[in-house]
Amino acid sequence: MQARNVTLLGQLGDVDLRLLRVFKSVVECGGMAAAELELNIALSTISRHIKDLETRLGLVLCRRGRSGFDLTPEGQQVYEAALSLLSATETFRTRLHDIHRRLGGDLHVAVFEKTASNPQARIAEAIARFQRQVPSARLHLHVGSIGSIERGVIDGQFQLGIIPEHRSSELLCYRELFGETMLLYAGQGHPWFGSPQSGLGWDDLRQQKLAALGYHSPNMELAHRHQLERAATASDQEAVATFILSGCFVGFLPDHYAEAFVQAGRMRAIAPAVLRYPCRFMAISRQSPKSSRLTQAFQQTLYASHAGHPPSQEPPALG
Repeated sequence: MQARNVTLLGQLGDVDLRLLRVFKSVVECGGMAAAELELNIALSTISRHIKDLETRLGLVLCRRGRSGFDLTPEGQQVYEAALSLLSATETFRTRLHDIHRRLGGDLHVAVFEKTASNPQARIAEAIARFQRQVPSARLHLHVGSIGSIERGVIDGQFQLGIIPEHRSSELLCYRELFGETMLLYAGQGHPWFGSPQSGLGWDDLRQQKLAALGYHSPNMELAHRHQLERAATASDQEAVATFILSGCFVGFLPDHYAEAFVQAGRMRAIAPAVLRYPCRFMAISRQSPKSSRLTQAFQQTLYASHAGHPPSQEPPALG
């Protein structure tokens, strides 16, 4: 490889950061065409930027053709390195704001799915208060799985995460915010949808086909505790709802999220006095390094927004 083809190994400038940001967006959007709206630049310009980056790196980052967009192994490594670099760059910018004793910059917060409909969650209220207090801040809100949010906070991609409590890491700080109630649901066509529920319990549930989340979560912990076998695996709670609506499976959903399906007559909560469990949601941040002043300001606003609304103290279901 000739030295003139590896510009980034010698120096790193604004143009390189701009090209890496374009590359990051293309990867996360799944292709150049999909990134056109995200970046608000023409497809031909995006293509040229990617080609320029490949030239500067001396690497082929992706394959583009009729079969679609696909990263090369080198492209995957560059993408992962770019995430770390861009996160560090944003951390540096935020630290400069701290040095100058003014709040500003970008703040990335990641939230577990289906919290917007939870009446106990006051994240939107916290955002409104924060925007009034720090109008110069640029807030980015991400939605992800528990694992992806934890990894993002640890890696510095997110400054704060909000996830259901399930297990703790010594690399993270935790603070409880709010709760939610998970109920078991059956859809139209399932034998339990129209049958009497008197006496149904965990032993009965073991005989049913259960749709459940396929990653470590309170949902998975419940299944292990009650020896429930997962008959269908879901990547998120919308997938669980889809399985339930098929009439072939039962599954646990947050009561606030399932309410619209219940009101439409498409789902029914099964033995809700027994087949239920509580979830507590925690705010997570890195133990080290210390959070920026901007992050601390949002944390305090988030905590204050939930302070007058204590999490549900509902006891665990008996079983």
